[in-house]
Amino acid sequence: MKILVVDDERNIRESIQRLLELEGIESSSASEGRAALELLKAEAFDAVVTDLKMPGMSGQELLERLRDEGLRCPVIMISALGEIGDAVKALKTGAVDYLIKPFDPDELIHKLRAVVANRRREDEIEAGARTAVPGTHLIGEGQAARELKRKIEKIAHSDTTVLITGESGSGKEVVAREIHGQSERARESFVAVNIGAVHENLMESELFGHEKGAFTGADARKVGLFELAGSGSLFLDEIGEMPLPLQVKLLRVLQERKIRRLGGTRDIPVSARILSATNQDIEALVREGRFREDLYYRLNVVRISVPPLRERKEDIPLLAGFLLEKLRIRMSRPLARFGEGAIDALMSYSFPGNVRELENVIERALIYAEGDELRASDFSLGDTRPFPRDVGTVAAIPIASSLGTEGGLISLDSVERNAIERALDKWGGNRTKAAEELGISRRTIINKIKLYHLL
Repeated sequence: MKILVVDDERNIRESIQRLLELEGIESSSASEGRAALELLKAEAFDAVVTDLKMPGMSGQELLERLRDEGLRCPVIMISALGEIGDAVKALKTGAVDYLIKPFDPDELIHKLRAVVANRRREDEIEAGARTAVPGTHLIGEGQAARELKRKIEKIAHSDTTVLITGESGSGKEVVAREIHGQSERARESFVAVNIGAVHENLMESELFGHEKGAFTGADARKVGLFELAGSGSLFLDEIGEMPLPLQVKLLRVLQERKIRRLGGTRDIPVSARILSATNQDIEALVREGRFREDLYYRLNVVRISVPPLRERKEDIPLLAGFLLEKLRIRMSRPLARFGEGAIDALMSYSFPGNVRELENVIERALIYAEGDELRASDFSLGDTRPFPRDVGTVAAIPIASSLGTEGGLISLDSVERNAIERALDKWGGNRTKAAEELGISRRTIINKIKLYHLL
């Protein structure tokens, strides 16, 4: 937590700062409103404590400027007993609370913690409604999982950017959440966004926000995910899908730690830690000119590779048990357990779709199983296998009778088209969900829909 203290009386500023220091709270100070405004433009603060009456720019004027310039920072106003009417006006302008001089130091600390916690909660709710769903903890006790946990523990307490690589469904977001959860930012927001799931025309507004009137339909100011993340962590999944023009803007943010909303005229300081992930060969994207080399080096300061599930099969029993319990609760199954041979069947399969496929397999078994015991025969292993990402040439391969043949040979394009059609049908035409099941990006599935005339 970082607080800005604004008061024209030096002894009051210093007293409040000493109080905050004793509580382990970082702070800066300003002697009047204009200096405070410049600090708020240059740095990110969690809250402001300001006197109401000051020479030059008053606390009320400072509050109005914050509102007009779109600086999101909760303000607690300090006023004398005879200024109650002014304090009420400040509340109507946007102050979240006020204190009457002389105030109880404990009350100030209590109010500060409350307003900061409330803002974070509001930001997390909004971010959660616009981004990815929460993940879970990293589960596994095998050698690969232990090595992964060791790396997370070592890098969690730094503020450096981290690039997480691994196959689709292997748990890259889980790793990002673990890094955040073990860091000093753990009490701050964790905001996750799948770049491939956001339409290219909306991506800049989603990340950086926009001002009212910035474009047709922008009838109100929108706060971007960088601001919602605050002093927490912003996880950019499928970073390889980011369009080149937006890569330039992301690079600027990493260099200058400032953003500018669409249609805005001023920079806004941001302090979130950037974690990113990709299931693509990002070095190949750089060589092909599809990903900026300078941005790659900025993101790849520290790198973590998440092993696929086939390389840590010893973790399947723990993962399967966790997923079964999670799905049992979600599906309102009072009883459900693995029967004899069930875990052995799971461990004998390669799971090309990784943990996501394991969850799908167990969910499907729960739907079709008779009774409360899941048997090896209840698992449709292979039915959830994601289609290979790099396709385009016609190849002759064996295909299951479910596609209309009896073990014959058909083109790879036909298999791909069929897989996309089935995924779209399963998810009611939802391209994002279908893409996730197939292990491809939303942009890729849109291109394939056009290619195969599936509109």
